[in-house]
Amino acid sequence: MKKPAFRKKSGADEAPEPVGTAFAPEPAASEPAAGPGRFAGKAGGTRTTPSLLAAAVVLAAVFGIAQVRPPAAPPAASAGGAAATTAQVERTGAVCPQPLQGLTGSTTLTAYTPPGTGSATGGAGWLSDAAAPAVAAQPSGTPSAAATPTATATATPAPTGSGAPTAQAKDKNAAPADARLTLAKPGTPATGPAGNGDTAPGTGALATGALAPGFTVTQTTVVTEPRGLGLSGLTCTPAGTSFWFAGASTAADRVDYLSLVNTESSAAVVDIKLYGDKGLIDNDAANGLTVAPGSSQSVLLSTLSKGAVTDLAVHVVVRSGRVGAALHAADGGKGADWIPASAAPAATQAMAGLPADTSAARLVVWAPPEDDADLKIQLSGKNGWFSPAGNESIHVKAGMVAAVDLGKVTRDEVAGLRLSPSDPKHPTPIVAGLRIDRAAANGKTDAAWLTGSDPVGARGSVADNRAGGSTLYLTSTGDAATVRVTASAGSGGGTPATKEVQLPAGGTVALPAPEPAGLNGVFALSVETVSGGPVVAARMLSIPTKDVPMFTVQALRDDRSTVKVPQAAQDPGVVLN
Repeated sequence: MKKPAFRKKSGADEAPEPVGTAFAPEPAASEPAAGPGRFAGKAGGTRTTPSLLAAAVVLAAVFGIAQVRPPAAPPAASAGGAAATTAQVERTGAVCPQPLQGLTGSTTLTAYTPPGTGSATGGAGWLSDAAAPAVAAQPSGTPSAAATPTATATATPAPTGSGAPTAQAKDKNAAPADARLTLAKPGTPATGPAGNGDTAPGTGALATGALAPGFTVTQTTVVTEPRGLGLSGLTCTPAGTSFWFAGASTAADRVDYLSLVNTESSAAVVDIKLYGDKGLIDNDAANGLTVAPGSSQSVLLSTLSKGAVTDLAVHVVVRSGRVGAALHAADGGKGADWIPASAAPAATQAMAGLPADTSAARLVVWAPPEDDADLKIQLSGKNGWFSPAGNESIHVKAGMVAAVDLGKVTRDEVAGLRLSPSDPKHPTPIVAGLRIDRAAANGKTDAAWLTGSDPVGARGSVADNRAGGSTLYLTSTGDAATVRVTASAGSGGGTPATKEVQLPAGGTVALPAPEPAGLNGVFALSVETVSGGPVVAARMLSIPTKDVPMFTVQALRDDRSTVKVPQAAQDPGVVLN
């Protein structure tokens, strides 16, 4: 994979309106008596300036009112709407890495927003090649956006080759004229090819208004040449400042790249920390990497490790700015896929998506430098949690990585996996990843990686599903649960379909994804928790090609389409605090 050049143009967000405004009573308008602090005017007239005495009078009035009106008590939750309310998000962004290239590589981008139930209207959704920020000429005497206090930089992707951002400045919610992909409305996915060529850039995605809540983008690549053979897929993630990946490697046959994409309007400074079975791998070349605005760096992990390391955990730490980070692993002709970013370190990590025909599985776990981790390994079967014979636990030394081969751990049954403290009184936050392999009768294989995942929550979606190719894995990590699975209309037509699924406590259910009637094109899947839970979910997309059982697995996570909005009221009493 060559290092593609990234360019981006970004717009600016408007500053939010203040929720409350402080106020003070106005002083009397009468003219003060003659005395010190007055200047004699012409023809015996007089004019005054604000004196210390007048200022003291104003302050006394303010503090007097504040004393009479002490700070109000926090409103009760039932006080007629005074409690925090829930509102739909109005702007959602994501960053996709540069497409994989090769003689036979083909990459598709698919965007989707579930139908909403809120009152938001209008807006737009689009994907554009990441581009360097363009600087518009400023009229004489007009301050630049950077100098305007009410303007803030955003991660809005800009069309490649644009000059000044005039069109976008007129309507920040309008898609650029040369957007690679445009999402027309909620409920129907849009799909199209990613850029091609050795310098194809990554992609910035943005949705506003009614298209923002639940907006998601999936990137899928099929490679049929021997080196890098396999199906690679990922759900594009928002730009951030911390990313964990477990299951990387610099072993002889592995070619693992870390992709860093900056779609912001300012540079980012990034540290890459690698952990192996002996702890942190020191390398000055991995610290202080500068990723310019609208650009990317593709870092080969073997250049950062000292010799071959079979199992790695990778922590991307952004010192300043924000980036999108993704890690791709290729194991010669054995398989390839993106290693998904893990949930934040936690004492318990759960993951869904182990197929019944798993031919091999390898678990990789990292523990923090502060403490060792002793963990139970449990599988979720059709009737609940159990420990796999011979692999009931794993010990991870502080600051190091431990790995264990689980073999054909599923025993021809679908499963989820959970790691939890052996001693509940000794929880240690960990990061975990699981490589799974599937093999065809001819011996050809493909691989995918699972990682610790947050529950679906209210709703999670995945965009790119093909007829007959998608399987859902649902694991209830606690009480019994009911979930609703919805297949959207197809990108080219079709009628949505819905199905409710019952999950036993601690159990895992796999089902072929429901498909829209009259399907034309690709479709999206959404999973909603109706009752019980929590539930972790994953989608396996299988596209057998050239006798290879190509597959990829993506977790579905809460799309956080709503946010809590606190209520605020004017209260002069705050000056006493």
